[in-house]
Amino acid sequence: MPGLEALTSGAQVLVAGARVTGRAVVSALASFDVHIWVCDDNEESLKALADNGIDAITPADAVLSISDFALVVTSPGFPPTAPLLAAAAAAGVPIWGDVELAWRLDAAGHYGPPRRWLVVTGTNGKTTTTSMLHAMLVADGRRAALCGNIGDPVLDVLGEPVDVLAVELSSFQLFWAPSLRPEAGVVLNIAEDHLDWHGSMDAYAGAKARVLDGRVAVVGLDDPVARSLLPNAAAPVKVGFRLGEPAAGELGVKHGMLVDRAFAGHLDLAPVASIPVAGPVGVLDALGAAALARAVGVAPASIADALAGFQVGRHRAERVAVVDGVTYVDDSKATNPHAAHASITAYPRVVWVAGGLLKGASVDELVIQAADRLAGAVLIGQDRAVVAEALSRHAPDVPVIEVVTREDAVVHETNESGVTHETRVVDASAPGLGARVMTEVVAAAASLARAGDTVLLAPAGASFDQFAGYADRGDTFAAAVRAAVR
Repeated sequence: MPGLEALTSGAQVLVAGARVTGRAVVSALASFDVHIWVCDDNEESLKALADNGIDAITPADAVLSISDFALVVTSPGFPPTAPLLAAAAAAGVPIWGDVELAWRLDAAGHYGPPRRWLVVTGTNGKTTTTSMLHAMLVADGRRAALCGNIGDPVLDVLGEPVDVLAVELSSFQLFWAPSLRPEAGVVLNIAEDHLDWHGSMDAYAGAKARVLDGRVAVVGLDDPVARSLLPNAAAPVKVGFRLGEPAAGELGVKHGMLVDRAFAGHLDLAPVASIPVAGPVGVLDALGAAALARAVGVAPASIADALAGFQVGRHRAERVAVVDGVTYVDDSKATNPHAAHASITAYPRVVWVAGGLLKGASVDELVIQAADRLAGAVLIGQDRAVVAEALSRHAPDVPVIEVVTREDAVVHETNESGVTHETRVVDASAPGLGARVMTEVVAAAASLARAGDTVLLAPAGASFDQFAGYADRGDTFAAAVRAAVR
């Protein structure tokens, strides 16, 4: 098993990234007799560490002196093409992510007996699944920590009195953690995302597949890409889960119950009706969590209790209010088309609030699959025209309102089918742009909705064109809905 040879006495270690992950890495390395340097483009973050006695270096200077370092520990946001990491690779300097460092430290017994890692990844549903898993472990009396891409960095919880880790990991974190061999890992699903970082779909899927190289590999069988990873998984125990009735070696659904036929001959786990996350995606997340829980022997009663008491996380299909019979739902975390599709299919009739930064992803397949559920669409952000064009091609009967931020006249258009395409303008020069955009969005959505409909913020894109992040976008949407009620 890979060890800690790079952390020999006197070694110089470069930490790339000075924010949350970087600070966790610096703290973990403090007990070793190594010389720590930190680099970051953010001068304020770098200064905060420098003020605490950590040597700071600019990325450009670090590239020039890269051969002086025995190890680079990188934050997950740095792609392999970043000049610093490309220089390290060319110089033969090992590059670890913070998760790789955590895994090596834990496996070496640095914090006592190694923990049992249960790892969740996938394009969508990671946070909900990991949170469900943690709830199941706690309900079963396990000393468990929620960490990784959710909660605290793994490095920050290893010193706590815990036995099992419920770890959410992104493709970035997994790319930089080649030695990871969890007790059990699940790939929920895989759709196009972050291809600009990984370079290709194969590279993206390959990073996700690293969670399948431990003792138990679990995949979502209803997702074709995830399913294709299982035969080549290194894990000796291979398990799948599906929405339908499970075969031997699988978890699934039968007679309204989640059923385990992987770790038992046939064991009922929990009623589907108890899952608080709407639609098929909620069932799949619960099955993925249950598979990892069962891999470490969690009792069915604990799984049922955890699901019955589970609280949906913020901005993840979070119900905001019901106004005049219309339900408003904040799923701002649906930042790619795959997630938006899963969100839309949870409701029979939707006024869809979409747009933002699509990161090069296509929305055509999403619109084709969701067209029969759409009562209307309200589009925002930089790539709203891409969504509008897809709706025009594949769902021409769906009325569309675009909320734009330029000084144009309000435009009302009607296509050949008599369907309205309207543009509403928000003054981009006045302060509080995001709030004013969402006030107009909510008014527009209300004009398209009727009693029984769901106005669903599931943008299919990132938020940084108009908001501070997906949480800010969701909070602003919720505030606009509540203001409309008053």
